[in-house]
Amino acid sequence: MDYIIIKRILDIFLALFLLVLFLPIMLTAAALIKLTSPGPVFADMPKRAGKRGKPFRLYKFRSMIPGAYNVIRKNPEYKKLFQEYQKSGYKLYQDPRITPMGHFIRKYSIDEMPQLMNVLRGEMSLVGPRPYFPKELEEQQRRYPGTGYLIKEALSVKPGITGIWQVSGRSNINFDKRIALDAYYARRNSLFLDFKILLKTPWAMIRGKGAV
Repeated sequence: MDYIIIKRILDIFLALFLLVLFLPIMLTAAALIKLTSPGPVFADMPKRAGKRGKPFRLYKFRSMIPGAYNVIRKNPEYKKLFQEYQKSGYKLYQDPRITPMGHFIRKYSIDEMPQLMNVLRGEMSLVGPRPYFPKELEEQQRRYPGTGYLIKEALSVKPGITGIWQVSGRSNINFDKRIALDAYYARRNSLFLDFKILLKTPWAMIRGKGAV
């Protein structure tokens, strides 16, 4: 049977199983987000680049103040922080926009759990490249010339909730190395690699290494 078909069947069954398994955690997280920080439960952010660059709405628990995506870009008070944000590969190790609850759910990847709904909708896979912002890919390509072909390869498959970069250091990896890992994954078409990444993911979540 074709790899893509097998992968999709596994995605559906595993996503349904994990949704049932994680439902108590997700409901608790949603309630605590609502109680501790005024605003929506899900993150309000621009769409991500899916397979072949098709934009889609990624479901993610809100771990920041409302409007965090635009605040850092448009508020003059965050000008230096935004420059640091760009230089560090769109990650900040000390981000004032993150709520107290947000620090916890990001460290243990609880904020990513709603993406199981994206998997069931066919927009994502359990395993795949990171779901990048289109603008991020444009800006990073200017910063790292020569990565265009790697970006194209990474976008040839569905993005994933977890992936090869997530179990290899997460935010500790710069964009050029991260996109190279994503491109490597995309060209493999390997169920063995998928299972290997899935088996490593729980430990990466528990350790919280590289999560910001």
